[in-house]
Amino acid sequence: MKEIIWFGRGGQGAVVAAQILAESAYLEGFKGVTSAPTFGPERRGAPVTASTRISEDPIRMFSQVEMADIAIVLDDTLLGVVDVKGRVRKGGTIIVNTSCKPEDAAINGDFDVATVDATGIALKLRLLKEGAPVINTPLLGAFAKATGIVSLENIEKALRSKLPAAVASQNFETVRAAYEGTMTKKAQG
Repeated sequence: MKEIIWFGRGGQGAVVAAQILAESAYLEGFKGVTSAPTFGPERRGAPVTASTRISEDPIRMFSQVEMADIAIVLDDTLLGVVDVKGRVRKGGTIIVNTSCKPEDAAINGDFDVATVDATGIALKLRLLKEGAPVINTPLLGAFAKATGIVSLENIEKALRSKLPAAVASQNFETVRAAYEGTMTKKAQG
């Protein structure tokens, strides 16, 4: 089983992205997929998390992910606020929305690191909601590139099942651009 934790800020779509990833994995043929949001007194902009589990076998656990195999960070400023590395298993993968290269992302330790400028991609392709760049869906492309767990084809199908056709197409453009723009670095130790 792969356990994934999404670190974002309220309003960035971490919960929706966790759901779309779960559906993409189901379409990929995984028999066990779950998605769990974290809700509390958070407000727009406050740190939030969401979880996704993906398994070849049915999953009977629906709690939040405490220690992840993969962390997806929607806002790189969270690296200074939340203990992301403390929530990822040794040898795990950390994917960050940043314009930095993986070696400049200030993530040391036994982690594979992937970076993508999801914000820049969303702005360039004009994927905006209420004037803000939509960064959750491009990070699905980064996830696909960094892990190989789900295909772009199944991410597109999941987007089309959740969103109107024109919106799904625009979102998928950013997924593909993020896939192509994701840079990776293997663990140091």
